[in-house]
Amino acid sequence: MSNAAERIIRLRTVLDRTGLSRSTVYRKIAEGTFPRQVRISEYCSGWRESAINRWIEDPVGWRPEAEAKRP
Repeated sequence: MSNAAERIIRLRTVLDRTGLSRSTVYRKIAEGTFPRQVRISEYCSGWRESAINRWIEDPVGWRPEAEAKRP
């Protein structure tokens, strides 16, 4: 999928899809076990839908994309 077609989803959608609480999402981000959000504007951020989908497929084995591509 090209980056131009990448959907950005907001926190409410992330919470609904993952079943996690807001505090758990941010704790997991700090631990490096959940995708980081991307800045949309100065006061707004969201998550790449593909990153959230990858996390949902394998929450325990999920790694940041750069790390996941390493042999």
